[in-house]
Amino acid sequence: MKRIDGRKFDELRKIKFSKDYLAHPLASTLIEVGGTKVVCAVSMENRVPPWMRQQNVPGGWLTCEYGMLPASTHSRMRREASSGKQGGRTVEIQRLIGRSLRGVLDLQKIGQNTIHIDCDVLDADGGTRCAGITGAATALHLAMKSAKFKKNPINELVAAISVGIVEGQAVLDLCYEEDCGADVDMNIVMTESGKFIEIQGTAEEQPFSRDQFNEMMNLAEKGLKEIFELQHKIINGDLKKKSSPKRMNPNKEIGSMGDALGDIKL
Repeated sequence: MKRIDGRKFDELRKIKFSKDYLAHPLASTLIEVGGTKVVCAVSMENRVPPWMRQQNVPGGWLTCEYGMLPASTHSRMRREASSGKQGGRTVEIQRLIGRSLRGVLDLQKIGQNTIHIDCDVLDADGGTRCAGITGAATALHLAMKSAKFKKNPINELVAAISVGIVEGQAVLDLCYEEDCGADVDMNIVMTESGKFIEIQGTAEEQPFSRDQFNEMMNLAEKGLKEIFELQHKIINGDLKKKSSPKRMNPNKEIGSMGDALGDIKL
């Protein structure tokens, strides 16, 4: 099967990270996965939600908000603020991102603080929730270093990727066109140690077999290992560099999937 963008069935789209994309949050990244672009920002406030105080729940909290610019899709979508409420898809995705990050964060180590994750989609070409998780996890690592907690509250990396079956072939990292015509569409959220936080899978017409499921999971694991390697490049590069409060160049590219597999200087 020939994929619409010429990739091999087990090949990721080109991935880029731009660090410190925004001037004001604790940390931020712009993640680009093919044509998908998501800005991920991390902020922190010195309080916890009311329900935690009322129930005397120890530790802190992490929450996420997700949104899409009206012009991020092929045809303009209505801004949710103008309708007065968030759509079901938006609520589902921001809860997924929050769960994914809380799964690798020790909330006891952040004290009575709330970490806010903001993921805003600039361009959508499939896989926005996966890009949001991967970009937000990277920004969270950078933010926790800047926050200078006594102990690093992050236990390990987490990332997400889509897999599916298109024209009978299991493929990795679906673009928008593939996603629209896929026989099966799955999103896998996995930690670097190989543990799963969430597996979302749907057969559009015909059910898929256990063998096909295993094939898709193997593809996801292969792709996620490459993404984890790239995340390490970004995070370690930040640790070696003294940060500055001035605005960074938002177009500065600091990593790509090719960089993760070769020798680069950050």
